[in-house]
Amino acid sequence: MKKLLTAAALTVTLAACGVLGLPPGGVTSYTLPGTAVFPEGIAHLNGSKTFYVGSTTDGTIFRGTLGQKDTEVFFPPVAERPTAVGMKVDAQNRLFVAGGGSGKVFVYDTVGKTLLKTLTTPAASATFLNDITLTPDAAYITDSQRPILFRVSRSETSLGEIESWLDFTGTALEYQSGFNLNGIASTPDGQYLIVVQSNTGKLFRITVADKSVAEISLNGGATVKNGDGILLDGQTLYVVRNQDVIIVPVTLSADFSTGILGTPFSDDSLRYPTTIAQEGKRLLVVNAQFDKRGKPGVTPELPFTVSDIAIK
Repeated sequence: MKKLLTAAALTVTLAACGVLGLPPGGVTSYTLPGTAVFPEGIAHLNGSKTFYVGSTTDGTIFRGTLGQKDTEVFFPPVAERPTAVGMKVDAQNRLFVAGGGSGKVFVYDTVGKTLLKTLTTPAASATFLNDITLTPDAAYITDSQRPILFRVSRSETSLGEIESWLDFTGTALEYQSGFNLNGIASTPDGQYLIVVQSNTGKLFRITVADKSVAEISLNGGATVKNGDGILLDGQTLYVVRNQDVIIVPVTLSADFSTGILGTPFSDDSLRYPTTIAQEGKRLLVVNAQFDKRGKPGVTPELPFTVSDIAIK
């Protein structure tokens, strides 16, 4: 005879399986050890139980497990990696980490916990390697200080060298003073890249085949100023506006050339959010607390966290 579940037990079971769109184990916030983490990037494959978060202070990389509140130090800080900004992990368990002002990208084997490759961009008076997206055959890295988009070829078994793939000089994407390109996303087929320019709030579409750059026209001339991390889910682009403490959904046209802003949403747990990763109908949101960094008499709220919130 089959045992029937009570309504409460059924709810718990469905939640644990993700059917109800509830966080695994009921955990709505993950904690990062340390008093000066100021995290920025997050890497997670939708469907995996594991995620990675980086500290901008010393480059520590943490590993978390969905449903388990506490994360752990996975890669301790090393001198060569003084900071960890944007990151992505691929199906081959390779973790790509943008190194900010170091001008380097680090690639790690998360199974063997080893450094696979350090990729160094050309020397520059100002650089800040910020975010990464993965296409079927490459990794693309934004630089918030110099108008270059970097590329690393990749296959299931190999990694290429880093190249200055696209110079934005003379294109529709004009670099200005301040923080420029930030978040980057790509279509599943790798045909298009989408980037956000934080200081202007503009979105751009890059066609990989011919390297053409076009501004994505938003309804009513709208912008997503302070746009940080972005995530593409089908035709919906989610943009984290860090200082505004909101996430803005943008419905994009079939060719990703135009977009309509939806209703922004937030959560009481957000603390100057920077970037996001997706797990089903939920988002893992990194709380950087950059507004509390380096200010005399101002201290961050401890512990540093990653929020798990529903997509609205």
